[in-house]
Amino acid sequence: MKVSGICLCLHVLLTAGVLVNAFDPITTTVLVGVGTAALGRTIYNYFHESCDKKWIAFNATGLQTDLDEKLFGQHIASRIVLKAVNGFMNNENPKKPLVLSLHGWTGTGKNFVSKLIAENVYKEGMHSSFVHLFTSTLHFPHPSQIATYKSQLQQWIKGNISNCERSLFIFDEMDKMHPGLIDSIKPYLDYYDKLDGVSYRKSIFIFLSNAGGESIVETALDFWRAGRDREEMELKDLETSLSLSVFNNNKSGFYRTSLIDKNLVDFFVPFLPLEYKHIIQCTKAEMKARGLEPDQNVANKVAKDLVYFPKFDRVFSVKGCKTIDSKLDYYA
Repeated sequence: MKVSGICLCLHVLLTAGVLVNAFDPITTTVLVGVGTAALGRTIYNYFHESCDKKWIAFNATGLQTDLDEKLFGQHIASRIVLKAVNGFMNNENPKKPLVLSLHGWTGTGKNFVSKLIAENVYKEGMHSSFVHLFTSTLHFPHPSQIATYKSQLQQWIKGNISNCERSLFIFDEMDKMHPGLIDSIKPYLDYYDKLDGVSYRKSIFIFLSNAGGESIVETALDFWRAGRDREEMELKDLETSLSLSVFNNNKSGFYRTSLIDKNLVDFFVPFLPLEYKHIIQCTKAEMKARGLEPDQNVANKVAKDLVYFPKFDRVFSVKGCKTIDSKLDYYA
């Protein structure tokens, strides 16, 4: 707490003590008790995260700046995410939760974008008690326990949204989730005012998946082979094939899911494979984040050390920017 905050609390407490001297002992006891309790709540809320505007306040400018300056090679994803989150957070009465499904190969920025959203909605970012991350292989590892997972997942979501309607749920590794499990939360994503007295309409659900990555890569390769710039690609060039690819993948958590069948996913967000120039940008950004002066020579060494495809043309990075951190440790 700042010094001014401490002084204010002490001033309130001392003022309360002066005022109660004008009343009889019984009244004094009651007033001091009530005043102390109220002051205690004020101090507690100052230090501890709570579900209010002090701790949850969307920073649209911050999100746009982060997407523009920290996310590379993802013009489609940046545009969709900014418009979707901005529109949703500025809607005082949304008809359903915001549901985003981020798709693409590893290292293209899906987890990073989820982090940026959290940081620009919650003061505590990913450390907020209102941000919940599920990883399929960690939280739902055993196929034999799907019934248990469904029940636990429903209870967890209901309990946390009852605690704060502005909750964020991130489901990582959807391509490794057991088919059918995610359907258990379908009612919470639908157009209901309330379910058992709980409103889910102001929460955000983000799904991350490598599923559909092949479809995205094929489209990117088609544009490259035709000599077209990647920035010419639009959502309409990818969305239909992407959603169908995910829906019909029997090894994915989205296989024949009612979330897609009932159109409850607001946006399928494609993350394009990254080119050499984007790896350079990622490397320089990592240097800057470490407090180092961006070095073009080091960035070139890191970028050249990665594997690209097609094999002879070396256009797209196989792992995107995922291994930049460890590579930089070697070359820096």
